[in-house]
Amino acid sequence: MNGKLKIQEIARQTGLSISTVSRVLAGKANTSAEARHKVLACAQQNGILQGLSNGRLMLNNVMVFAPQRAFDVRTDIFYHKVIQGITAALAEHEVRIRYCGLEEQHSDGALFLEKMSDPQTEAALIIGIDDEHIHQLAADLHKPCVLINCTDRQMRLDSVSPDHQLIGEFSANYLIQQGHSHILNLQCLRRHTMELRLAGIRQAYAQHNIAFDEGRHLVTTSGFGSEEAEQALTTFINQVGQRSQLPTAILAGGDYMAVGAVKALNKLGLNVPTDISVMSTDGFNLAEIHDVPLTSVHVPRDELGHEAIQLLQRRMLRADAPPCNLLLHGKLAVRASVKRISPHKTSPAVSTHDHRLYDV
Repeated sequence: MNGKLKIQEIARQTGLSISTVSRVLAGKANTSAEARHKVLACAQQNGILQGLSNGRLMLNNVMVFAPQRAFDVRTDIFYHKVIQGITAALAEHEVRIRYCGLEEQHSDGALFLEKMSDPQTEAALIIGIDDEHIHQLAADLHKPCVLINCTDRQMRLDSVSPDHQLIGEFSANYLIQQGHSHILNLQCLRRHTMELRLAGIRQAYAQHNIAFDEGRHLVTTSGFGSEEAEQALTTFINQVGQRSQLPTAILAGGDYMAVGAVKALNKLGLNVPTDISVMSTDGFNLAEIHDVPLTSVHVPRDELGHEAIQLLQRRMLRADAPPCNLLLHGKLAVRASVKRISPHKTSPAVSTHDHRLYDV
């Protein structure tokens, strides 16, 4: 059945005009909610929607919820870029985007309900909100909704996130494969996503039979800033005292934390990567820090918005589809801040090797 016949058949079954059906299937804004419901229901019943999944988005208004700092590039570059990705993904559709700030935890449930109950809110994207009550309200309202960089623990909503646990595991594994067995993890654990990354790091240690000692292998901060990271690492190194006990590599939880780590090392007379290697996991993708090209695992950022819109389209076309959690992989950028070292070799206590056994 070609496109023209599809429109004619839907028009015949719904009693709507061909022009109305055409506008609905094209995602045009000048259509009523009742008309859209009739057209989509008919198309789904006749198996026509399968070919429309890459077409126009079947709605006109989307509400974006995020922490207030996400709307200012100076306070949260990562989420600001995620929102830009959403805007870019919706640029080809006639969709109006509205925004609402919510706290990550203990969010304003009344405000959320007010915005979601607005007839203009046909679908929602929720970015970085960990409040399970908000997730529950969103699921109960039965409007298309996709979470970004957060997870619905009740498994009722679609979500897309970086695969934080695998990114942490991969990053630590990379350093271990470069010969580093004493790695200091400089991490901010203020969100569950960062806890997942640390869980992946622990898993990498376990895979290589390295005991994870928080006193030797972990320094935490309350934020991702360079100054706090510099201060935390300086305090740690001064407490260690002997340079022979220092780590051979630092795995930072962000590029700006890596900046702070390099500053601290330089002020203490340590060179990167000659004395200590530095690696980052982040989405900011700083190419260099203090003239040292930074090896890092790039966390998906701009891609989150596009994939969220794809999930939203899937939910619009297949309302009965099981909710899914899409995890995006990171990408390794090998530069010059990590030095490959030879693993320490231990001499056997007793040697039975004697070259004379093989003399002829």
